[in-house]
Amino acid sequence: MALIGGTSSCIVAFSRKPKPGHSLWGPYYEAVLPGHWLVEGGQSAAGAMLDHVVRMHAAGGEPTTDLHGRIIERIGELRAELAAEGGGADGDIAPGLHILPDFHGNRSPLADPHATGVISGLTLDTSFDGLCRLYWRACVSIALGIRHILDAMAGYGYRFEALHVTGGHINNPLLIELYADVTGRKVVIPETRDAVLLGTAMVAAVAGGLHTGLFEAGQAMEGGERERLPDFSRAAHYERDYRRFLMMVRHREELRVME
Repeated sequence: MALIGGTSSCIVAFSRKPKPGHSLWGPYYEAVLPGHWLVEGGQSAAGAMLDHVVRMHAAGGEPTTDLHGRIIERIGELRAELAAEGGGADGDIAPGLHILPDFHGNRSPLADPHATGVISGLTLDTSFDGLCRLYWRACVSIALGIRHILDAMAGYGYRFEALHVTGGHINNPLLIELYADVTGRKVVIPETRDAVLLGTAMVAAVAGGLHTGLFEAGQAMEGGERERLPDFSRAAHYERDYRRFLMMVRHREELRVME
């Protein structure tokens, strides 16, 4: 299973048999690999949602790489301070905040372009630390949304043990941590800084006759990888978060249809 994370996120899976499902694109036969069907699920806003949170908050501003970095660094400090005080082994610095990340509709698994984002638990806090807490929970919500998609794909017969992550999200250590801890699956991160470009080079190498197929090109050209294993000591905490997430999805729909 591949997770290509950027402004939005795509989850791509391959299967030797077609396994269609609601809200999934495909399956497409031999769209990438010979003898395989490709299917894709999508998260409509991910990196774009984090940018929006930074831009909309009183302590934020233009969401530059430097500002994202300062927020992520401060979140690490807040979590370390919480642990030093003997509270929050799960590292949750904003347990009262809950977010649905559908600020640009929901591509998968709801297939609802009219879905909207929800933030529960806001206060009058306009400080930089307040922004950091909101950003932290926004990251959690993105990971919960990915789990929602993975659970739906599992229901359609897809089986997987690892998420191979690429795109801009590999530069956000919070998202990498949460993808592992929230989904309970191993996350594999390529050593190369631009795996998408490397994949393009693999295709070109096959087209140019340097390799006989994409499997062979991939084996010859891949640049190594590292793994992030889930911290199962936090599983119960994120399981509660996921139940709240699904409850918020239901409540949002109830409010929308209420007469």
